[in-house]
Amino acid sequence: MQLARVIGDVVATQKDPNFDGIKLLLVQPIGADGKDVGRPLVAVDSVGAGVAETIFFVRGKEASFPWYPTEVPADAGIVGIVDSYHVPQR
Repeated sequence: MQLARVIGDVVATQKDPNFDGIKLLLVQPIGADGKDVGRPLVAVDSVGAGVAETIFFVRGKEASFPWYPTEVPADAGIVGIVDSYHVPQR
């Protein structure tokens, strides 16, 4: 799992029918310090996340698991909204 910040919504007028009713969000992966890491990506949302929320997401086949038995063609899926986290000082 990775941390990310939701930075936008994705609207698609034409998409795979397996995405019907599934929200797509643009997320920016972040490190434990909250700074951006890598490039933004599109993720399917299974938890009702919104813009500016910190979330955690999975990549690969696990991204489609919340919609089983439907096979959602997703590479990244939001599986949780982060309320808070703490990184101890070293």
